Amino acid sequence: MNPITIPLLNPNEPEAMLAALHVTEGQKVAAGDLLCTLETTKSTADVESEGEGYFIGLRFAEGDTVRAGDVLAYLAESPEAEIPFADASAPFQSESETPPAGLRISKPAFALAQQHHLDLSQFPADSFVTEKMVQARLVSSAEKFAAPKSDFDPIALIIYGGGGHGKSLLELVRALGVYRVAGFVDDGVPAGGEILGVPILGGGEKLGELHKLGVRLAINAVGGIGAVSVRMKVFRRIAEAGFTCPAVVHPTAFFEASSVLAPGVQIFPHAYVGSDVNVGFGSIVNTGAIVSHDCTLGNYVNISPGAILAGDVRVGDGALIGMGVTVNLGAKIGVGAKIGNGATIKSDVPANGVVRAGTVWPE
Repeated sequence: MNPITIPLLNPNEPEAMLAALHVTEGQKVAAGDLLCTLETTKSTADVESEGEGYFIGLRFAEGDTVRAGDVLAYLAESPEAEIPFADASAPFQSESETPPAGLRISKPAFALAQQHHLDLSQFPADSFVTEKMVQARLVSSAEKFAAPKSDFDPIALIIYGGGGHGKSLLELVRALGVYRVAGFVDDGVPAGGEILGVPILGGGEKLGELHKLGVRLAINAVGGIGAVSVRMKVFRRIAEAGFTCPAVVHPTAFFEASSVLAPGVQIFPHAYVGSDVNVGFGSIVNTGAIVSHDCTLGNYVNISPGAILAGDVRVGDGALIGMGVTVNLGAKIGVGAKIGNGATIKSDVPANGVVRAGTVWPE
């Protein structure tokens, strides 16, 4: 078996590109037959066969970089002749550097496969494995683990409502430093303006377009002090458009680890949420409010600034607790109840009950 080696084309340039192969694995050649074409930066040369035999054990592919002295292939008496694993100029040195039995692979290909921890059993045993073949397998492996394409932007959100509550929520989100506010959506404010430097995008009809652009998060900035039904309607519209409402908590607020916050909850600066408190969907705990241990707030509850709820208070869905209200230990506030500013609640308030501002309940 006679090795076919890469000739030195330029003493100052030992490497060349295998520009073309003119024979195939196992082909019978005669002396003078053209085997391959090499290219350097300054010259091109054809390599001819020096004798007769079968061209086997090809170690490189077209486009590979070869070096003077590398074994390109062998001329053998039979196409089934046993092929050496290593180049004569660079033999494998140890057991860890030796290919598995039966695998024919070039040293550069074997080194590259080891570097990337490739399973060598995945390569065919009936052909010689070149460096280019290993590189192709690496590309296919990378494609297998490629992430699916998606327009979803995990930090983009919109604020639905451009009033005073919307401004406060914008400041809250900015203080968090987590989300990117794509803009305001407001059914009563024309598009084109700005709120604290954030664009007004239009009304609710914009939700579908924003969803296609990858925005999936929304904050409901309709406070619902006048009518909680309006706030609930906005939540439904947001959900139907495919948006999710994250809970947002100002960095200066504090909630105990045992408390539970539902989606859509908003907790403003310096508020406190105590142990084993449950805050329902879309509820607001406003600036400086205190919700003590074991309280339960239903859905769409609004706790206004400075309100204080003692322990084990139960607040029904859609209830409004005004500014500076004090609710005594264990009291229950019914569904839809409205408690005026500065009131003191000493006992249960029925569903849809109204407590006038500054009064003591029961009267």
